[in-house]
Amino acid sequence: MALPQLIPSHSSSSLTHQPSINPNAANPYPMLKSFLKPSSLSQSRRFHRLSSLRASASSFPDNHQTDPSKPDDVVELPIFPLPLVLFPGAILPLQIFEFRYRIMMHTLLHTDLRFGVIYSDAVTGTTDVGCVGEIVKHERLVDDRFFLICKGQERFRITNVVRTKPYLVAEVNWLEDRPSGDEDLEGLASEVETYMKDVIRLSNRLNGKPEKETLDLRRNLFPTPFSFFVGSTFEGAPREQQALLELEDTATRLKREKETLRNTLNYLSAASAVKDVFPSS
Repeated sequence: MALPQLIPSHSSSSLTHQPSINPNAANPYPMLKSFLKPSSLSQSRRFHRLSSLRASASSFPDNHQTDPSKPDDVVELPIFPLPLVLFPGAILPLQIFEFRYRIMMHTLLHTDLRFGVIYSDAVTGTTDVGCVGEIVKHERLVDDRFFLICKGQERFRITNVVRTKPYLVAEVNWLEDRPSGDEDLEGLASEVETYMKDVIRLSNRLNGKPEKETLDLRRNLFPTPFSFFVGSTFEGAPREQQALLELEDTATRLKREKETLRNTLNYLSAASAVKDVFPSS
């Protein structure tokens, strides 16, 4: 029987596939590797090659502008359009070899080591909301290629494209979650963690792995960063991840993740029951 599929919540029913969850996406929880499909694991370990992008800076029209005003908190940021979603706190490996991005790297390595990652694909185009990636480790090769390890930082929204050549540069402002009022964020985060543990437990059982006790998944994270970690584990569902990234309310994000995990758990429970009745299936 195949490893479990992420069953999106009703709010993400527009997805055309049921992708796998990768709980090791942010890489602080190596014990979660047992929940990965082999193909997902190899994909998460592979350096993303920028020349293989379906969409690039040229897919952003020069006149793209969502907010013509320029408040004081607007800054300029070099932008990478990628077919993935980066979350705050998540780790992203990259291999840079395309000429225009090598130019960008030379600039970044002499400045603040920060650039913006935005999700882009052939179906939905290039999004306005992304996450800053900060270079925490790099290696320059003899042929001027770069290997990078980046970590997600602040979220941002593009307000205006400054230029598209040799690479995309945009004006952005920062996004922060709004106060959640009377919502019990700690309670929601605990419920989400419980569902994640149950999903991992059933996943291991379905695949004949020991059902050992799952360790603390939160690692003392506050509810907001924990909600970003959970979103980063939905690796095979970039459009769902993008929707989670764009939310500006921690409670809403956790509730959506809770529903997705609950749907997945229901699917796994049914699959486990079938396996008990038909052990050879």
